[in-house]
Amino acid sequence: MAIDNLVQFIDRNSPFYPIQLAKRLDKNTPVRLWAIGRLDLISLPKTALFCSKSCPGDAILKAMDQAQKWRNRGRCIISGFHSPIEKECLQILLRGRQPIIISPARSLEGMRIPTEWRRGIEAGRILLLSSFESSQRRLTAALSEQRNKMADEVYFAHITPGGKTARLAEQVSGWNIPIAEGHRGHDEDQIGKSFYINIGVDSP
Repeated sequence: MAIDNLVQFIDRNSPFYPIQLAKRLDKNTPVRLWAIGRLDLISLPKTALFCSKSCPGDAILKAMDQAQKWRNRGRCIISGFHSPIEKECLQILLRGRQPIIISPARSLEGMRIPTEWRRGIEAGRILLLSSFESSQRRLTAALSEQRNKMADEVYFAHITPGGKTARLAEQVSGWNIPIAEGHRGHDEDQIGKSFYINIGVDSP
């Protein structure tokens, strides 16, 4: 499958439109999404991966071990793969055959797609998915929220107290999405244990 210029539009009335977005965002549901790859990957059960930019060594090892388990079990993972550890996990996932949904923090139009991603798209196991219009070049809080609400569960490889990932964890706690923690910063009281539904580090 040649993927050059193959950006697809997913409108809200499309059978491929993520049901989770419509349920969780209601009136704020984006009118359209943009995608490159197999659209039916959207309907798979999926885990969203997040990690703070600053990450201690033990959290790195746990995250990489979890990525290997996901790869071996065929779990579909959705992430922007922006932070260093998210990128390391992506490299592990790319060596498997399980589905991956990559949600870049930009429009797909004119985007340079890495060779490894191209191979995965052509093999039918990687989907690029974005809520960015061509005129939107930066990830806003609203666009980030739309992307995060597509997941069936969320895995935080590491949460730095007071950081962006900690604030995201607070938001997720109100979406009725199961959360798994790989590692947490030392200031647990600042984050709040009530924010987490711990389904274990060894998630599906």
